[in-house]
Amino acid sequence: MLIALCHTVFHHRLGSSAEVRRPETVSCRRCTARRTPRSERDAEPFAAAGYDVLVFDYRGFGDSEGTPRQRVSYRQQREDYHAAIAVARQLPGVDPERIVLWGTSYSGGHAVAVAAQDRRITAIVAITPAMDGLATLAHVMRRAGAGYLARAAGHGLRDLARRIAKRPLHYVPIVGPPGSPAIMTSPGAVEAVIPVAGPTWRNEVCARAALAVGLNRPTTFAGCVPCPILVQVGTNDSVAPPSAALRVAAKAGPRARIREYPVDHFDIYQSPWQQQAVTDQLEFLTAVLR
Repeated sequence: MLIALCHTVFHHRLGSSAEVRRPETVSCRRCTARRTPRSERDAEPFAAAGYDVLVFDYRGFGDSEGTPRQRVSYRQQREDYHAAIAVARQLPGVDPERIVLWGTSYSGGHAVAVAAQDRRITAIVAITPAMDGLATLAHVMRRAGAGYLARAAGHGLRDLARRIAKRPLHYVPIVGPPGSPAIMTSPGAVEAVIPVAGPTWRNEVCARAALAVGLNRPTTFAGCVPCPILVQVGTNDSVAPPSAALRVAAKAGPRARIREYPVDHFDIYQSPWQQQAVTDQLEFLTAVLR
């Protein structure tokens, strides 16, 4: 998932049999819900518990339309979340007032911002979420050094210059080994992401994404979220600062539930931590949707 190129909006069908709702193609403006092996794996535990699941790709990624391809824009991605919610509310058998947002990493932060704007959302699940871009930059600099940030900014400026000149965009890997020009270079990132990324995933992104990291600050929305939120924190997270996720939970007050795991950012996608995280998610949803 890009981390989180695949995102989930789901709804609980009280009194119904377990079902996954995966339309072959559901238009969400410029984002599309499609059935993929990766989405099936993520959806099945929730389907077994009686939830309908809508999985979608952001515009410019995977099976969705939109150009340029592989461009990360947190503003556009939040718009796509709203579009997917609108589609989910129109699906047959779905109660439009019982929609839950599920997001991991970057999309975990998006879910907070989106729920603050759409006060009909019932609950949020945020897994190792990226909650504060400024804190992320400071966190990465402490771990990877100022040289990493300088290189990332250089690649971003090169991409921006090529866009202004209407030349082909400049791409860098999303994940890569330490010392590479990738956006995320924490140890084990490649080994963790590649096996679970799915067939439509491409390990590249427009390099200008690095220039906007500090502007993406879902933590500023945390006090406005009206619904329960499960914040799942990797205490050893080298990508998304645990302190920022905990700060969001503190701002959300009694609406927040925190679960901490002694893992790095990508460990949450692997056994046994993935199973534990899903178990905690289902327990949370049972409590807030009863």
